[in-house]
Amino acid sequence: MAWFRTEKKRLEAPKAKRVQTEGLWIKCGGCKQMLWKKDLEASLFCCPKCNHHFRIGARDRLRMLFDEGKYCELDAGLRSADPLGFKGRESYRERLEKARAETGLADALVTGEGLLEGRRVTVCAMEFRFIGGSMGAVVGEKVARAIDRCISGHMPLIAVSCSGGARMMEGAISLMQMAKISAALTRLEEAHEPYISVLTDPTTGGVTASFAMLGDLNVAEPGALIAFAGPRVIEQTMRQKLPEGFQRAEFLLQHGMIDAIVPRKELKRYLGRVLRMLCDSQLSDDLRQ
Repeated sequence: MAWFRTEKKRLEAPKAKRVQTEGLWIKCGGCKQMLWKKDLEASLFCCPKCNHHFRIGARDRLRMLFDEGKYCELDAGLRSADPLGFKGRESYRERLEKARAETGLADALVTGEGLLEGRRVTVCAMEFRFIGGSMGAVVGEKVARAIDRCISGHMPLIAVSCSGGARMMEGAISLMQMAKISAALTRLEEAHEPYISVLTDPTTGGVTASFAMLGDLNVAEPGALIAFAGPRVIEQTMRQKLPEGFQRAEFLLQHGMIDAIVPRKELKRYLGRVLRMLCDSQLSDDLRQ
């Protein structure tokens, strides 16, 4: 009889639990080790094993430098136009819209005003993810406006560079920003307000040839690539084999091109100490006069 039969039931193994790990581990560009993202964030994106300094965004940079991570963003509404109607594999307008969507920024530089070690300062930080941190008309205008505010408000200026250079899609307009910012920095010097330039990986092209190397003090992060032209172009021009690492911060410090190399974890404290020396000594000189 059918109800006496024993039916064999297929037993299914329990489904393995899938653990989502994508985006939780990051490979170090120095020692090639896999790093837990939360540990990396806690160390300000510096590898705890080899001290490789990862690139960080402009907003992260500002939160790192300002007291309690608080600052007032300035000129956030400035946006690049397309003066040349530039078209390549993608049109310039398309690249701008794509960069804005990916970064949430209007352009490649964020300006913030706030307190650093208790002193009011203005900081300009570049965003490499926005078309390689390239300098176009908006970047030049933001830096120039920041300089004017420092002059009128008697504040120091700090610029954190992370750029591939001038923005070729704006042609000569982008190159004009080099002269524009350099002239504005001359006015800042005449007003006796300090300007500190922080060079991070990478700082190249027209940014290196202008405000990145014009600081009263030029400091760099360890291992930062700092250059004007690429090594292949230089070797072809000079027709000489160049030493290994000749465009890294350590080589530039050794040859007097920058003033100091400061690890990211020590940067805020270092800048605060330098500003106390510069601003307080200046105040003493003014009182003596």
